[in-house]
Amino acid sequence: MSRLWVLVLRELIGPWAFGVAIFTALIMTILYLFQVTEYLAQGVEPGTVLEMTVLFLPGVLAKTFAMAALLASLQAFGRLSGDSEVVAMRAAGLSLGRIMMPVAAFGLAVAVATFLLNELVVPPATLRAETLKEDIVKQIRSDRLRPLGYPVFEKGVLVAQLNARDFDLARKTLKEVNVVVFNRDSGKPAFYLNADSMVFENDREWRIRGRASIVTADGSSRIELTNGLWPREVPRLDREPKDLLASRVRNLDSFSMAEFREQIRRAKADRVDDRQVANLEYGYYNKIALPLAAFVFALVGAPLGIRNHRTGAAAGYVLSVAIILGYFVLSNVMGVLAQGRNVPPIVASFLPVVVGTVLAVATIRRKNH
Repeated sequence: MSRLWVLVLRELIGPWAFGVAIFTALIMTILYLFQVTEYLAQGVEPGTVLEMTVLFLPGVLAKTFAMAALLASLQAFGRLSGDSEVVAMRAAGLSLGRIMMPVAAFGLAVAVATFLLNELVVPPATLRAETLKEDIVKQIRSDRLRPLGYPVFEKGVLVAQLNARDFDLARKTLKEVNVVVFNRDSGKPAFYLNADSMVFENDREWRIRGRASIVTADGSSRIELTNGLWPREVPRLDREPKDLLASRVRNLDSFSMAEFREQIRRAKADRVDDRQVANLEYGYYNKIALPLAAFVFALVGAPLGIRNHRTGAAAGYVLSVAIILGYFVLSNVMGVLAQGRNVPPIVASFLPVVVGTVLAVATIRRKNH
């Protein structure tokens, strides 16, 4: 490894670690401090609250890795230019593009780490955290219900509509269930299945628990069901609890790319609302766009960090916050437009990255001349 790479990487690693720590602490405080305080004040066990908070941490880290890459490159090249190191490199015949090579490698390493964290660790941790959060809310407010409605399709035809008064994800249970079975020819209700509860057993299938009955639509016939018998007139629900969660998901960190693909496929097959499909597609493409942001941020920050001797070190912090704020404002606007089907989800996800790339290339070229 050349002296250039050693010098630049040494300057980047320290500020990046500091940036991860400071941005993570800031975001965790903004998002969860008041919520955690409220839960503790309501008498929730500290261990449960701590577990929930720790489980939300990987999702925050996946975002702060990119933010810290920007801060690190700004600070590193601010110091190098302040000590005339950049001038010495240029005097030795190195172009700014050559000087940026270690920065690009560092940004790529952060991008890979972000992708692996966001794909392997964040989804199961976030899903568990959301489950704990629902349990905590249920504990605080015992009357709090989580109703669920889910259409059941077969070959693109609506054959049933499942409604549950409460959906307990942690226990994989639907409570006070009503299933409307439709006639395949007329599309009108044919049967009504009412059950105390349904439980997803052995990670394989839904079983009826407690009292249950099936009634014809005209009320002329009623059959009481025993021993968890599933009536042949009612199509089986072929969705796992996590699939049902997708119909009302708000935190897109809960899914990996493979799970996103499966949810998108099923949502399209089940004719789910276009906005929900767009939201899932936006989350899928963001799994790639977020790591790329770390790479782009590093290349944006390095040339912008090159300053004259009269510029204070605090300028790097201010500039990094401004760029991060601009990036996430643009991302949020694009996300809203994508969910409204005004912009294709793939464009909404990658447009901020493209804008950042153009800014990085333009800034490097300008500084080089």
